[in-house]
Amino acid sequence: MTESDHCTHTTHKSCISIVPIFNHLTMDEMNEIVQTTHSASHVKGQTIYSAGEPSDGLYIVHKGRVKIYRLAENGKEQLVRILNPGEFTGELSLFNEETHDAYAEAMEPVELCVMNRETFQQFLVKYPAISLKVLKEFSTRLAQTEKQAASIALEPTETRVALYLAELVEEMNHDEIDLPMSRKDLASHLGTTPETISRRLTEFEDAGWIRQLTQKKIKVLDLDSLLLV
Repeated sequence: MTESDHCTHTTHKSCISIVPIFNHLTMDEMNEIVQTTHSASHVKGQTIYSAGEPSDGLYIVHKGRVKIYRLAENGKEQLVRILNPGEFTGELSLFNEETHDAYAEAMEPVELCVMNRETFQQFLVKYPAISLKVLKEFSTRLAQTEKQAASIALEPTETRVALYLAELVEEMNHDEIDLPMSRKDLASHLGTTPETISRRLTEFEDAGWIRQLTQKKIKVLDLDSLLLV
């Protein structure tokens, strides 16, 4: 194995080892999977795949973040999810020969590990535990989608923004939080507009509940009040 091949193998192994659907396997089993993947790099803003293109593989994020979104008829983006290292997309193609129903875009420089459909299907048969992990991931994503849809339908904008900030505080375990996306993407995620997001954050700041340190960094001063919005 050349030095280049060794680096590529190490990268793929690291990529596979952080994915929940694979990291329960033995080292030998993961090494077997590593041999079947290839790398793909994308610069910030580059489209990884588009709606309507053939969906023929699993894309695993090794480094960077990927935005999955749909486009409404009026051209407005609807954010579906943001993928972080260890998360994946393209999983529906593993069961059906379909086209992508959304777009994937690199939010920053991204490194992916990619596996084609036929190979993944072989591993599902060989290692049934992977199937259970995939089903668990599907279940989690469905629950998140239903929760988000219910929130948009039932809760006023200020509540959705306040709860989102509170969730970040809990996730980061700190009162200084970094918004993981642009305000445009956050607006899409919460079912509103960037202007409304900015107004609500200003209102929270005027009330003494938060302090906007930068465009993306916020210090939460009164979490209890946010939770009561």
